[in-house]
Amino acid sequence: MRRMIPSLQSLICFEAAAKHLSYTFAAQELHLTQSAISRQVQQLEDFLGLHLFNRTRHGVELTQAGEHYYKNIKSHLLGIEQSTLDLISHKGLGGTLKLGVVPTFATRWLLPRLYKFNAVYPEITIHLETSTKPFLFSEHIFDAAIYTGTPEQIENWPGAKIHFLMNEDVVPVCSADLIFKYFPELKAPSGHLSRSLTAEEIATLPLLQQTTRPYIWKEWFEVNGYEHPFALEGQRHELFSMLAVAATHHMGVALIPQKLLEKELRSGDLVIASDIKLKGSRAYYFVYAEQQQSPLIAKFVEWLLDEVEISQHTFMK
Repeated sequence: MRRMIPSLQSLICFEAAAKHLSYTFAAQELHLTQSAISRQVQQLEDFLGLHLFNRTRHGVELTQAGEHYYKNIKSHLLGIEQSTLDLISHKGLGGTLKLGVVPTFATRWLLPRLYKFNAVYPEITIHLETSTKPFLFSEHIFDAAIYTGTPEQIENWPGAKIHFLMNEDVVPVCSADLIFKYFPELKAPSGHLSRSLTAEEIATLPLLQQTTRPYIWKEWFEVNGYEHPFALEGQRHELFSMLAVAATHHMGVALIPQKLLEKELRSGDLVIASDIKLKGSRAYYFVYAEQQQSPLIAKFVEWLLDEVEISQHTFMK
């Protein structure tokens, strides 16, 4: 049976013409003549039985069908190009994994460790893109994802195989200078914080809020048995990484997973203001298509779970 797939050449010419809205610029990009572009687009229109462009005084414009088709095929053409380049660069060995990762986990936990994976598996290339929402693996956006969410969200992810990585428990952190500004008596002779702050004391500090979790401070104070009348107020930022930067610059105290602050806590740029953690309802998971039998994913999962275990032991020391 003949597949309903147009010629690749006609698709490439259409994609270039649609991108530039010009046969002339498409011809320049592809090193073809303008008439060659026109012939290829005409062949594609004949194949589809639809007009993809309307001619105007200034050139061409996409029809509604053409605009819809362009949006759908450009990612597939890019995928074919990337897969071809990956195959050539790896000479048929190894391959590429495209991972969707929540932003702060990517920059603060995964990337500082990824060199270890590269050392063990130099034939495998990892492409990271940030993603904060679940998706359908049938859409072929990513091969796998590291996602943070509730157990209910993960369980309702259709067609997904799931590996638990770690909980997302958060702790109050800020700069030591901010604490000493409000409580100079807590500065020990060594220059360190002499003791953990109480909920009442933290309530006097400016709070840094996370946009996507507006009630997180309210929950923390409730765990401590303290009712803060202004627990929802304060400067707001979207990501944990943004909160960490704001806290480092003495702008307030933030609730952030301790495991994402290894560098700042080690350097002293941030200190844990209170030892009381808020047990989060969310956790980090590695997710991939249930039907995916990729040896690349299997190698990455094995390495990732080992790294999580190593980090847990290091964290507890």
